[in-house]
Amino acid sequence: MNQNIMAKKSNPSKKPEPELPDEDYSSEDYSSEDDDDLILEGVLRRNPEVESSSDDEESDNSEEEDKKQPARKKLKVEPSNKQKKAVKKKKGKNDDGIEIIPVEFTFNDMDEKYFHGMKNHLITQPAYAPYSSDLSDLMIENVAVGTVVSTEDGADNVFGFGSVLNVSTHGDKECIQHVKKLCMASCPKQHQKELEVVFSGKTKRPAGLFLHGRMVNLPLEITLVLHEQLVLDMDWAVKNAEGGEEERKSLDFGAFILLAPCSRDDTTHNIIYKNFDDEIFAGCAEFSFTITSSDLKKKGVAKESGDSDQEMVSVVVLTKTGHREAMNEIAKLVHG
Repeated sequence: MNQNIMAKKSNPSKKPEPELPDEDYSSEDYSSEDDDDLILEGVLRRNPEVESSSDDEESDNSEEEDKKQPARKKLKVEPSNKQKKAVKKKKGKNDDGIEIIPVEFTFNDMDEKYFHGMKNHLITQPAYAPYSSDLSDLMIENVAVGTVVSTEDGADNVFGFGSVLNVSTHGDKECIQHVKKLCMASCPKQHQKELEVVFSGKTKRPAGLFLHGRMVNLPLEITLVLHEQLVLDMDWAVKNAEGGEEERKSLDFGAFILLAPCSRDDTTHNIIYKNFDDEIFAGCAEFSFTITSSDLKKKGVAKESGDSDQEMVSVVVLTKTGHREAMNEIAKLVHG
């Protein structure tokens, strides 16, 4: 497996197109599904450029210094003895012949070097594929609320990412307008007024477009910490907003809109989510509904042939309370 799933940028002021073998690039050119036969086994590693949450006892003496820090990441989780042993393992195979690659993961602020990695993940999500570049740009600009799972060697690999974009602040962006039109066009009548209010920006607290993506074989513990880090980011951003009360309010999200890739089981007709955590978020939602493959085709999102007949999107609308409840459920699932 080639773990370096994106091209590096040659010019930091301009994002070149990925250097890919095929002349035309589509969602079929890269898919994390290709890595299903491979296990990533890793630990959480502290990024030396950021402070650790384990330094809480020193925080009281460094409040003034913290305020001078730019938008940054907080967390770092120390690996267990068992995990340390796992990291020392050489690349090999388990009893089933599946290849195991030990990886040291770090959690990092958004950065331009992650552009292509995040774009590659978004291209695999039908609702976001047409605007994967624009959304990646917005997430990079939104450095206060966003986390990238990468590797401790400083490379620009993106094993996963999470971000929340204010749908009102960025309401004039074509990519956000696309999301709104896509959702409103398929929204059931009983929820249309609610969804319109969520997108309107007239709520007491703003709504955020909740974006996340990852490799399908990312360890469950790493997936959990990715979501936990995003919560820490949101709390930190509200507390440390440099733009005053207006910016603080724009980051104090009261609702979240998640567009989760899914499909429908031919036998049971149940919705099958690509990511297990999306199913948990949907279970804690105020309401949710699906955008069918035919609707995606009408919007030019899905192709007219191939596996696109199975592609669906579940629109999940969460309150802040629902989001935190889902986080607790994910933690219980991961930790048993």
